[in-house]
Amino acid sequence: MKGAQSRMSESSESMEDKQSAGKLWGGRFAGSTDALVERLNNSLAFDSRMWREDIRGSIAHATMLGEQSIIPAEDAERIVAGLRQIERELDSGAIRLDPAAEDVHSAVEMLLREKVGPAAGRLHTARSRNDQVATDTRLYLLGATDAIREQIRAFQATLVELAEREIETALPGYTHLQHAQPVLLAHHLLAYFWMLDRDRGRLADCRARMNRLPLGAGALAGTSFPIRRERVAELLGFAGVIENSLDAVSDRDFAVEFLAAAALVMVHLSRMAEEIILWNSPEFGFVELDDSVTTGSSIMPQKKNPDVAELARGKAGRVFGDLLALLTVLKGLPLAYNKDMQEDKEPLFDAVDTLLVVLPAFHKTIATAQFNRARMAASLYRDFSTATDLADYLVRTGMAFREAHHIVGRIVRDCIDRGIGIEDLTREELAGYSPAFGSDESGEAMRVATVEASIAARKARGGTAREAVEAQMALARAALAKTAS
Repeated sequence: MKGAQSRMSESSESMEDKQSAGKLWGGRFAGSTDALVERLNNSLAFDSRMWREDIRGSIAHATMLGEQSIIPAEDAERIVAGLRQIERELDSGAIRLDPAAEDVHSAVEMLLREKVGPAAGRLHTARSRNDQVATDTRLYLLGATDAIREQIRAFQATLVELAEREIETALPGYTHLQHAQPVLLAHHLLAYFWMLDRDRGRLADCRARMNRLPLGAGALAGTSFPIRRERVAELLGFAGVIENSLDAVSDRDFAVEFLAAAALVMVHLSRMAEEIILWNSPEFGFVELDDSVTTGSSIMPQKKNPDVAELARGKAGRVFGDLLALLTVLKGLPLAYNKDMQEDKEPLFDAVDTLLVVLPAFHKTIATAQFNRARMAASLYRDFSTATDLADYLVRTGMAFREAHHIVGRIVRDCIDRGIGIEDLTREELAGYSPAFGSDESGEAMRVATVEASIAARKARGGTAREAVEAQMALARAALAKTAS
């Protein structure tokens, strides 16, 4: 009997040794894992950031297990109390995750065993790391999505404020990076407001689909224990549960959706950054960036570089890469869980980290920018951006637009040859191009071809006229108010 007890004790100690090394699966293996494989397999270096989510999920799971009498109520209470203590101590820095642990789940369970003893072994009843990690990742990404959406909303609010401030500032609108037609700077800024509004909406849509609980799916087939998944969803704040256990552990659509939405956010920030970089150059001179968001040169004393804008433009590429990386990981995976899926986290975390640093930094760049109204106005002089208005005048006299377009094209060509602008022409000179101009005794043609008149004329919904832009700003403010946190 003593020999049997001794063997049981040795077996118990052996199992404890394995558990203390962070292995939750050691019973099947007689040999140790190769050090290189350990290094390849280990995910703690990146998934450790999910310790809060792992503890939250475990508290909800243990609470349900106790309520369902799947484990003794006193053990459930002990586990929950231990997890809450671990959460406090990790948060304060009093303890840390064991770097020898295989992953965040193992590390938290090791700490729990130190706090509550053998009762910790009951926590993993009716769950697997497969549904556990899917739950942790969703919880983490729900919080990250909320934080990113709030950063976008703050950026949008600043764009509306700047639009209100610059409601009278005119500048050239561009197509093909050529002067096209005059627009209000407020109108230009609000174009980015609506891009970001779509981004915020996409993230909200993505969030709604990720807000489903995988826990309870087990490794892939569900569990034989009488769990209540709806109760766990309620405790964790999920809107519902995932109905198919295979789908629950293998789905990463929510992560791909998030990365696709994040990539579009970066596209829009990159486009805005490109304009700020151009506008900040001496050739444009439309904007002066604050010292707090620029840097200098180690060799050229005069330099003031728009580094934040350039980094916003450059970091778009890494988020695009994050999306492609995860799509590539998933494209050939059979159901259900495969170890490849461990590669979902680093792209996700990288995209989250990138957005949460680029958004506020670029937001500050725009918020502190000083727009050079005089330089913008000067750039409209003799730039022919009101040529369309002159053609539209001829159309209103009854001329077909194609003929009007041809006549004004000749006028522009002749002005360029003479080194003058449309605004320098006299009524008599205009009359030489068309009898329609000859009958314009009041000088209406030249009035409609001014920058002010060109902008004011475009008052249809969505146009650049002040009244249309003010209506647009009201819609923008309403959109912000509707989704205020």
